[in-house]
Amino acid sequence: MATYQNGTSKASATLSRLVAEAQSQDGLTIPETLRLMGKSGFGFVILLLALPAMIPIPGPFGMLFGSALAIVSLQLAFGLKSLWLPSLIGGRRISAKAFGALERHASPLVRKIEHYVEPGRMKTFAGPRVTYLLALPVFCLAVAVALPIPFGNIAPVAALCVIAIGLIERDGLVVSLGLGLTLVALGVTVALLYTAASLVPWF
Repeated sequence: MATYQNGTSKASATLSRLVAEAQSQDGLTIPETLRLMGKSGFGFVILLLALPAMIPIPGPFGMLFGSALAIVSLQLAFGLKSLWLPSLIGGRRISAKAFGALERHASPLVRKIEHYVEPGRMKTFAGPRVTYLLALPVFCLAVAVALPIPFGNIAPVAALCVIAIGLIERDGLVVSLGLGLTLVALGVTVALLYTAASLVPWF
């Protein structure tokens, strides 16, 4: 497991830093958060935009952040360096309370994944060039997160987190595992959609 000197991994440390910044500024917009992250890479972007869907507080966090991640992943697929978000998504301010809830509820999942990480393992599958290949599966998972399906966020967010942490720590095996989980997550999403459709009376 990759750690800083204080024993905190890259992903966990970045998440804690963003939460502290949000609390000092009484909230952040998505573009502000991305700017604070700087050139941290696609892995951090995925992690940031996927985790809020797990927050168990009122608000369309899945739809908001899932849509943002879908838009960003398409831009990254075409190699765009400057990311753009529509004002409806990019202009919405996320409260410091929401960031605090994000750290409380998402950090345990992040740390569990980090426990299995070995930086540099199969690094060919976690290098910068892989970003373009991952854009499509990340886009599909982001759409799944954005869909208003009860309990439908769990599997896609888990797959996104595994991919993200694999990229952050340059662990190609973890990235590959995340791609395998992507197939499972999308299968679960399709099954939930089919179940929901079967419960709707058709006239």
